This record gives sequence, structure tokens and C-alpha cells, in this order.
Amino acid sequence: MGDTESKVDINSVYIPSENIVAREIEGEIIIIPLTSGVGDMEDELYTLNETGKVIWTGLDGKKNLKVISLELSSRFDATSDTIEKDVMGLMEELLKRKMVVKKEK
Repeated sequence: MGDTESKVDINSVYIPSENIVAREIEGEIIIIPLTSGVGDMEDELYTLNETGKVIWTGLDGKKNLKVISLELSSRFDATSDTIEKDVMGLMEELLKRKMVVKKEK
């Protein structure tokens, strides 16, 4: 395991962890940990903004992060490099909090 588990790979597929529940409340996605050790870094709840919501809904077990980034760049007025960095940043945070897991092939 080691360090490779905490590194996000743009060509990998990620899915929400089974240890969380995600709910949409007033247009935002709220991620709630179900077990201790998940999400207990700063606070228990984790909220996603509009871009984060689009990334989250893209975690369908089929699309890799590259595809999700391309879909985002067609929806938002930003360069693909910027979007890719944002996607990777959010995914690293969610992976660190154990809110997403890498899907095994």
C-alpha cells in the first residue's frame, strides 16, 4: 500500500466510499461519514460547491478523472489545465479523507 494509495491518478476511476452518505441539500452536496476515521480531519461534514458537485456526480464507476475533467471543461469557461488541477486537488482531499476509493479493475 504505502504512498501510492494517497496519490490520485488522472487515468483511474474513483467511486464514493461505502463509509459515507452524500445528500444534496439546497443545491450543495453534503458528505457525511458513517464510521469513525472517515472525514474526522477538521469537521465531520464535507460540503461540495457547484464544481465539486459536478465532479462528485461524475464518479459513476465508469469514467476516469481525465474524462470527468474533459466534461467539466466543456461546461465551464476555464482551461483544461485549470480544470484538471481542480479535479485532482478535490480528489486528493476526498481520498485523504477516505470519502472516495479507487475502483479496482
